Amino acid sequence: GELTPHYQPLVDIEDGRAHQIEALLRWEHPDLGTLGPHTFLPAIEASALVVPVGRAVLNAALEQLVLLRAQGIDLPGGVAVNVASGQLARPGLARDVLHALSRHEVLGSRLTLEITESVVMRDVLRNVEHLRALREIGVDLSIDDFGTGYSSLVYLKRLPVTTLKIDREFVDGLGQDPHDSAIVAAVIALARALELRVVAEGVETPRQLAELRRLGCDAAQGFLFSRPVPAEEAEREGLDLAEHGERAYNY
Repeated sequence: GELTPHYQPLVDIEDGRAHQIEALLRWEHPDLGTLGPHTFLPAIEASALVVPVGRAVLNAALEQLVLLRAQGIDLPGGVAVNVASGQLARPGLARDVLHALSRHEVLGSRLTLEITESVVMRDVLRNVEHLRALREIGVDLSIDDFGTGYSSLVYLKRLPVTTLKIDREFVDGLGQDPHDSAIVAAVIALARALELRVVAEGVETPRQLAELRRLGCDAAQGFLFSRPVPAEEAEREGLDLAEHGERAYNY
């Protein structure tokens, strides 16, 4: 019971409203407090725990989405959940996802599964088949940390994904470093050509947000809008992040 998801909004850059939330795992340690994923995820991913923990996070995230919907908060993009390499390698992942969607009566289109670029490319031919099985049940697929791995554009065009997430490493210098702006502009142009949505991670300043808007990015995620919050706080606030978006635009 100590591993629990926190939730962070993905905000539409055009209107400043949250269209989705991402479930980010945290360890509520009884002595050390809240611990980030870098302190425990490597151990989980290297063990047999990766599958049951992944199932638990998926079910908790879908349950949270249902609770928000009951409060009248309808997020068009639903919820995003990260998938570890040990989960993607299992042929049964699509079956687990379909079971969770049925259990919580959530449409597949309200779930996005995020996979890091490096995980997808580890065994790209096999992973393409697993990703296609997931797309067949209606879920969206996002490549996380895009630009930091070793992806080949030959394979990228074959991946059945719907979204590219630009890594925070390239977002940091937006509005200051022309090289970062050039890289982000290139990723957005590539995504447009492939008819993919683009999300920028790690947005912390109004300058970064303004540059992303100028470049035509679809959505943004980061401390400028909200830190990841525990479920009870998300429920208390109703996660109506329109206010956060408007405040960011008014800086």
